[in-house]
Amino acid sequence: LQRMLAMAVEVDRSPTCSSRKIADDIFPLILNIPLRSQREALLNTMESQLLRCRLLELLFQHSCDVPTTSSMSLDKILYFLSHSSVLPQFQDETATWQRWDEMLQYLSLLLMSYQSVKLAFPLAEHLRSSLSDRMDLIVQKAKPRLQDSDDISQLDIQLKMNDFINRMQEALGQPLPPQIQEKLFMLQ
Repeated sequence: LQRMLAMAVEVDRSPTCSSRKIADDIFPLILNIPLRSQREALLNTMESQLLRCRLLELLFQHSCDVPTTSSMSLDKILYFLSHSSVLPQFQDETATWQRWDEMLQYLSLLLMSYQSVKLAFPLAEHLRSSLSDRMDLIVQKAKPRLQDSDDISQLDIQLKMNDFINRMQEALGQPLPPQIQEKLFMLQ
């Protein structure tokens, strides 16, 4: 399934467009997956970073009281950190801190996927371009253009993290479990 999804993203002239279409079709199915382990298995094994990034973006858009229309960026990830809540569909018999833990897991996965798509590896830098165009861009050693919203400061990150931690502690009503503290440190 993952290989077929990755190929489906690549066959279009615009991988960004095809990943959006596929994610829009798959997203309602993800909301109906009953167990966290099953949701994580699907997202963690996804071969297309572009598709995973879009699915996670949809997941966080769905969990925001006021969704944002801005394009995917580091600033948008900070927006999700500030405005996302635990998804009601996922609120089963698990403890509240485990739902926050899942949210942090998905935020980290979104950040890693976005970095793979936009910022990180030489081959992955052009994942938004078609496969034929990508080879030309790699040969030309063209660097992807960063958006203004990818230029965030350490202070921005610290302020959003502090707000998020305060919001989480208020919701939990107790000190943060070690698993949550570790994920917060890794995300920051």
